[in-house]
Amino acid sequence: MKNLLTFTLAVILAIIAVASLGNIVGLAISLIIVYYSLKQFLKTRSTWQKIAWGILGVIGLSGLLGNLPALAGIAAVYVLYVGYKNWKKEKAEDCDTKHDPFTSFERQWNDLEKGRTKI
Repeated sequence: MKNLLTFTLAVILAIIAVASLGNIVGLAISLIIVYYSLKQFLKTRSTWQKIAWGILGVIGLSGLLGNLPALAGIAAVYVLYVGYKNWKKEKAEDCDTKHDPFTSFERQWNDLEKGRTKI
């Protein structure tokens, strides 16, 4: 049952991430425009150029605000990444303990050594 719920959650998160892909691209482009216009605004000395770069920055900022639903897609991708990383770690730990014939031997050896030091 736990695997079914995990799989269902992963599918829902993947759908959200794919549906937000256009907004993510728009957000990235808007961020580039705002960053570049701010750098040029601070670099220039002319009043008219400052006005032009400021207008371009406001246009980029409005595009940035219009693409805020991309944050849901970015969060979905992050949750999928963290879940996948933890799933792989758990799977590797399960494989190590299930298929390693020396695990019980090492545990018993450590128990024997602890018993020797107590005597």
